[in-house]
Amino acid sequence: MKKTFLAVSFLALSLGGCAGTSSTALLTSEPAEQSDVQWSLVDSVDLEAINSDLEIGKPTVDIGLYYPSNLHPDAVEKLPLSGLVEEFLNAKKVFEPTGVQFKLLWIKTGQVDPQHLAITASNWETDLPSGGYGNMYVQSAIHPTEMSDGAVAAFETIIEPAPENSRTIYLVAMQNVYMPYYEDLDGGRNWAPKVVNTSGLSFPSYTYADTIPDRIRGVITLTKHDATNKLTIAHELGHKLMNVSHEYRDVSPQHEIRSDDGLMLYGSGTQIPSGQEGRWHQERLLLSPYIYRADAAGERVWNADFQAGGVYYDPIYGDYAVQFD
Repeated sequence: MKKTFLAVSFLALSLGGCAGTSSTALLTSEPAEQSDVQWSLVDSVDLEAINSDLEIGKPTVDIGLYYPSNLHPDAVEKLPLSGLVEEFLNAKKVFEPTGVQFKLLWIKTGQVDPQHLAITASNWETDLPSGGYGNMYVQSAIHPTEMSDGAVAAFETIIEPAPENSRTIYLVAMQNVYMPYYEDLDGGRNWAPKVVNTSGLSFPSYTYADTIPDRIRGVITLTKHDATNKLTIAHELGHKLMNVSHEYRDVSPQHEIRSDDGLMLYGSGTQIPSGQEGRWHQERLLLSPYIYRADAAGERVWNADFQAGGVYYDPIYGDYAVQFD
């Protein structure tokens, strides 16, 4: 979804691991050799036309789209495949000024176990309200959110094992993805648990660090098409690739702030600024581990991977990070 911050906990941007199951256990478990879903390619969408503008040598992100065939009819109405394709094409345009291009690898459909079509992003036990000591990025690095067992099971079922799983973005259409968080009621003493039904959720590493198994770390869920601005996919890709929350220029990370300026705020904005005044968004984007450059022979050279789990202040970003209270 677009992530939430403000006086909410990082839980608002996270998915918590089930009580009693450590993130280490999740990360070291043997991945399945194949997805439990019998996926088939959707041939009604012209991938060749969508990818016809790709250029050799440019920063590129590989993206796959899973669209379950057994979504509830009402969910299909909210999230039509045609709408997602439209949003993907718009996302390509939004990111074009940065020099980054998106390659749509495939669109696949298949019947998914219904229990995996609606998930809770995190467990309350793994998240804390904002303690007020250090900015939200600092606090989230200390107490990263963990993906719930239900979410892990769903994505390990849906996402097919592949050599470049950890470098690929997976857009996954679902029915409901609920994100719990804490709301500050009176300046930090009392907090109320809340749950929001997201339209899109990017599971960014600034919130989850390295708690998500590598094979599924590129997941982005989608549950509602943005028929007005057609920006949900672009916005969620911004979270994943720039590794920032809802912020823009002099606007520090906040809870669902609305503005028509900036891709990373809620609204019609599409700007991805550069420089310190732009909070280094464009510079951080170009350093994303999901980016590669391919030569004429198809050989790919990937950006460096995260060195500290992908927290906001990960060393790969160098000075391209804002220090704030």
